[in-house]
Amino acid sequence: MANIPKDPVMLLSYLNTQLRDFYPDMDELCRALDLDRKTVDEAMASIDYAYDSAKNQYV
Repeated sequence: MANIPKDPVMLLSYLNTQLRDFYPDMDELCRALDLDRKTVDEAMASIDYAYDSAKNQYV
């Protein structure tokens, strides 16, 4: 598993940067970094963000 930020706000910034620069979608990012999508989505939901596949970012 990748060493990713634990703080949800820092995680948001990290994920959106990774999605913008390296990954075509969230599923590919999770596969590449060995992340559990449900856990990531729950962390983002805790700060009222959700993944938007059309924008390929959490909004």
